[in-house]
Amino acid sequence: MSLEEDSRWLEWVTKQFESIAGDDKEIDLDEFKTALKVKESFFAERFFALFDSDGSSSISLDELLEALDLLIHGSETDKLRFLFQVYDVDGKVIPNNAIVLTCHVGSGSIDPDELRTVLKSCLRESAISLPEEKLDDLTLALFESADKDNSGSITFEELKAELENFPEVMENLTISAANWLKPPDLEQKKCKTPRYLTRAYWHNNSRKLLFLCLYALLNVLLFIIAMLKNAHGGPWFMVAKGCGQCLNLNCFVLQVLMLRRCLTWLRATWVLRVLPLDQNILLHQIVGYAILIFSIVHTGAHVINFARMSQTDGMYQLWEYLFTIRPGIGWVNGTASNTGVILQVLICLMVVCSSTFVRRSGHFEVFYWSHLSYIWVWALLIVHCANFWKWFVVPGVVFLIEKLVGIAVSRMGGLYIVEVNLLPSKVTHLVIKRPPFFHFKPGDYVYINIPVIAKYEWHPFTISSAPEQQDMLWLHVRSMGQWTNRLYEYFRQPESQTIYNKRLSASLRNRRHESRMQVLAFLHHPLAEYCNIKCYVDGPFGTPTRQIFASEHAVLIGAGIGITPFASILQSIIYRMRKQNYPNCNYSWCETIKDNEMKLRKVDFIWINRDQKSFEWFVSLLTKLEMDQADEEPEGRFLEMHMYMTSALSKNDMKAIGLQMALDLLAKKEKRDSITGLRTRTQPGRPDWAKVFQKVSEEKKGKVHVFYCGSPALAKVIKAQCEQFGFNFYKEHF
Repeated sequence: MSLEEDSRWLEWVTKQFESIAGDDKEIDLDEFKTALKVKESFFAERFFALFDSDGSSSISLDELLEALDLLIHGSETDKLRFLFQVYDVDGKVIPNNAIVLTCHVGSGSIDPDELRTVLKSCLRESAISLPEEKLDDLTLALFESADKDNSGSITFEELKAELENFPEVMENLTISAANWLKPPDLEQKKCKTPRYLTRAYWHNNSRKLLFLCLYALLNVLLFIIAMLKNAHGGPWFMVAKGCGQCLNLNCFVLQVLMLRRCLTWLRATWVLRVLPLDQNILLHQIVGYAILIFSIVHTGAHVINFARMSQTDGMYQLWEYLFTIRPGIGWVNGTASNTGVILQVLICLMVVCSSTFVRRSGHFEVFYWSHLSYIWVWALLIVHCANFWKWFVVPGVVFLIEKLVGIAVSRMGGLYIVEVNLLPSKVTHLVIKRPPFFHFKPGDYVYINIPVIAKYEWHPFTISSAPEQQDMLWLHVRSMGQWTNRLYEYFRQPESQTIYNKRLSASLRNRRHESRMQVLAFLHHPLAEYCNIKCYVDGPFGTPTRQIFASEHAVLIGAGIGITPFASILQSIIYRMRKQNYPNCNYSWCETIKDNEMKLRKVDFIWINRDQKSFEWFVSLLTKLEMDQADEEPEGRFLEMHMYMTSALSKNDMKAIGLQMALDLLAKKEKRDSITGLRTRTQPGRPDWAKVFQKVSEEKKGKVHVFYCGSPALAKVIKAQCEQFGFNFYKEHF
């Protein structure tokens, strides 16, 4: 943080102190925790003791600011000594006139028990759960590395020497006080050009922007032409007709964007290079909002025109124009007004129920059922407008054919869920018997219907197995709404089904055609539930990740359960590389060995999870990937993996420095990460995307394509960074 940010933080600390301190203008330990939002009591007590320079069991504002001022402007040695005092648990704090902070007397060294206490507190602060034996290993690794003279304790000089082996830690110690006591995120006002006005944005979004420009131009032209043709009816009649013609166009475009099978087929053609097929969901939303706006203006203009007519000719009242067929307006028994009112209500309902706060708040079924009213909307539009059928007939017939094909495909093959694994964080892993005619690409998704959960509901999920796995189809379902929660609860209560539990290891011996990778992927879950539950699958449907093998340098970013399309891709890479090397019996990840379809030279896989347990979803698969590259040097690996755990305190947080050093040391010693068990070290906190993409750019492995699946908020951050580096960005939509 800069000096300006330091000043803003000190101002925030002062306000926090003044709002909490009582009449005595001092705060005690409990108030200190509240003021600086320190969760872990161990660190709160240590900080409080060190800041309480007069030993009065309370801190005045002057004491606090003087201590923080030292941490901001003090020397590197001063800050290191403060860190040493925090770790020297059995020491005592006394005032020192030379240094405003405190000086430590007592043991003056850190023994193994003290270090273990600190590391245990660090684990709790970072929400990391490890067995006591692993905590002992961490303590021993850090202690043995720091205790240079084997005296049985760590002195200040030894701790300083050990920290110097971690340059990033030493760098953080000199930045600012915010790395000692993390404040809440402060808004940073930066004056920079909006990303929408940058050259990089226009270059990376050229297809979408060209489509939107043509789309807007067509709307303007149709609006003007319709107004000119109906100039005899007055200005409001002209506006209504103009909007009506635009509604014809927009409803046509909306229908086209719903043709999933056609769009999946077009992804394999040259059309993908011209039209933004990968952003069909975003365009669907834009057109939907345009329909809402045009319909409101269209309806409002007609209401105003009807009000004017009721006052001038006096034949009918306004309510008769709107709610009856007496005026005879419309080509089917004068029902234009009636159908128009119903259409306006349905359109508003569909838009509101499809908004983000409804879909992401666990009420997907509200969105699902309200969106099915499109059937009534199409029917009412044909009755409402005499010319709408001309716009509707072609996409409508294709849409009907797609639906019939979908019904036929979903009912063929006799699909059954044959196995279920309940994973941490309420994730349901479904294993479905794959029919022989079912072909898909890595990253594709399907709609699934499970009658025992909901007879008429279909929900989309990414396929997490590879196309090369012939026998089974995998889906990983995160419980986030009513349907997904019912699914999880159904399999969590075995008494409600005819399911029996068996040891997975015993069952695997009876599977003759199971691939080795499938075995390893399941071994992490020793108990599985076997069943024979009927289901229906419609698909597959293509996504932007279909372009993965046409890329040269691919960066795969999954947030949480967003790993599912990349699980399929990574498994497919294994099979492809094994297939092309099998004749020589010399399996290798060498980038010079590629098949005709795969142009990949390098893959960076980044997985971001909030908690430790989420890594268990695919840890066996990732272990297999690491095993296949175990003999390769890091700089020569075809696939590099990067794991991030956001609940863990980052390396620039003082409360986590010791823990992260211990984890690094133990990982080097055991060649395995203590959190996930992988060779890849789990990084704490969130990725620094600027540094991540800078490293990717410097590798110069070819054109970089970034594929992302996860929360929309993070997608915006990553997309903005991709634009700065000139990388192509693809977000998973369905």
